Amino acid sequence: MKRILTIAGSDSGGGAGIQADLKAITILGGYGMSVITALTAQNTVGVQAVLDLPLDFIEKQLDSVISDIGVDAVKTGMLSSSAIVGLVSRKIKEYQLSRLVVDPVMVAKSGDSLLQEDARRTLREELIPLALVVTPNLPEASVLCGFEVRDIEGMRRAARCIHDMGAQNVLIKGGHLQGEMMDLLFDGRDFHEYPTLRIPTQNTHGTGCTFASAMATELAKGNSIPSAVLRAKAFMTTAIKFSLALGKGHGPTNPYAVMARTGDRFRVLESLKTALETLKDQGIGPLIPEVRSNLGYALPYAEAFEDIAAFPGRITRLKDSIATVSGPEFGASRHVARIILTLMRHDPEFRSVMNIGFSEKVIGACERAGLHVKSFDRGQEPACVKEQEGSSLEWGTETVLGGGEIPDVIFDRGDVGKEPMVRIIGRNPEEVVQKVLRIHRMVGS
Repeated sequence: MKRILTIAGSDSGGGAGIQADLKAITILGGYGMSVITALTAQNTVGVQAVLDLPLDFIEKQLDSVISDIGVDAVKTGMLSSSAIVGLVSRKIKEYQLSRLVVDPVMVAKSGDSLLQEDARRTLREELIPLALVVTPNLPEASVLCGFEVRDIEGMRRAARCIHDMGAQNVLIKGGHLQGEMMDLLFDGRDFHEYPTLRIPTQNTHGTGCTFASAMATELAKGNSIPSAVLRAKAFMTTAIKFSLALGKGHGPTNPYAVMARTGDRFRVLESLKTALETLKDQGIGPLIPEVRSNLGYALPYAEAFEDIAAFPGRITRLKDSIATVSGPEFGASRHVARIILTLMRHDPEFRSVMNIGFSEKVIGACERAGLHVKSFDRGQEPACVKEQEGSSLEWGTETVLGGGEIPDVIFDRGDVGKEPMVRIIGRNPEEVVQKVLRIHRMVGS
């Protein structure tokens, strides 16, 4: 396991600083270590207080970690004073630490200053020349270079300027650009552009810290600079896309989203298998429609069809029971996936759906079972939706969810060439199955 050291301040709110660094390092498979340079009283709204640690204690932390455990890559963050920047620079040279990612933290997301005026010169003259990569955003690049950086040409100019300070590679982050976003990497000879998806959220606290830590971890693994940038950006895109609306200000990113989407694959498949076995024993065959049924379950933070598992070939009626041709697989049903993805855009907790056959008797059973039932009219479906294969399910689900609350059941009475259908909704397959069984009992009563 690669050893990654973060030298930075502590964020008591947990969204940035060493807390964010260690989360990212761990999730990406590294062994995280920390040297704390300052304590902050901080939350999503702002920084209420900063306490720099004594230089001799910072030095003891550095010596303690490096001399015993060793380091494969280093990431620096908040180094608030000139003396702290100078100390860290000397130690990096003393221990000949070559994989250094410098995140020139100057201002918190709230606008509070985290770098004293005199420290900026020391940063430029002593720390940046040691960096394998420097990762400023536009405001930080502006401060480092002494001119305002607001567009792509300014980013190119700033990248050359920071490279001239001694950094081997400079990655200017374009999150503050107007219009299309782009990050720009300069290796001293060539520019590499990385178009970036703009995600509409204010919950971006800790993005700089998390990105630099991800970069350091990928470099420690032996990835090239361009590859490390791509991997770190992919990690950050998911963390921002599923950021957390915590607190009253800028909420934190969610680095765990990456792990949840990959680590839960086995549990998703096993939950579907268990749910199917439960249904097989209950004689629900009469609820299966002519077009057959399916039961789907999404990974946490699902974004695409491939993130949702279902049964290939669907679920078929076998007399009074049911059967499938194989076990569940990811990407097996686009129809169910469209419904689940639409649900998750409204409430990410609702990740499972099963369709059953429509009849007025079934709808009555749903209501007698105490389930919340809603419907949509396919006759109201716009022509442009009808023309696009598979869009009806997404449109219908979106129409029902416009009211805000997630129902237990969504049904429609069909249309020309469209079979009527009932969809049972739940947070997981077990919840869906229990609702199906309640409906089954009511139908038979």
